[in-house]
Amino acid sequence: MMMILILTSVVLALVAAVHTAWAFELWWPIREERRLVAAVVGFREATRMPGAIPCGLVAAVMLGMILLLWLPEGWFRSAGLLLAAVVLAVRGVLSYVPAWRRLTPQQPFARNDQMFYGPLSLALAVAMVVARG
Repeated sequence: MMMILILTSVVLALVAAVHTAWAFELWWPIREERRLVAAVVGFREATRMPGAIPCGLVAAVMLGMILLLWLPEGWFRSAGLLLAAVVLAVRGVLSYVPAWRRLTPQQPFARNDQMFYGPLSLALAVAMVVARG
């Protein structure tokens, strides 16, 4: 169990770090904003990265999930991990929903979403359920 907690925490911390960098307009791993948008946002006609508030909120949610993983067992931790699992599972499943594909058709986002972002979200959802016990 400890290994799952550590691995999940590291992955969530990395996701939070990337979103924090984006909140400060530090474009990584692609330095050109338009290309980064096509790789990580994917919405039709999008040409700019989301602003500091949405990126910061995603980072804060990821950090909150890490906190939940390390709280002592109890109803708050259990409910929080369940909510996190549901949110991550919905995000993961969206990757394969045709309506989502129509909203986010830009490449390489559409491909990355189905190959990486969706499966990662689903794996994190499973980790949250396992951590919940």
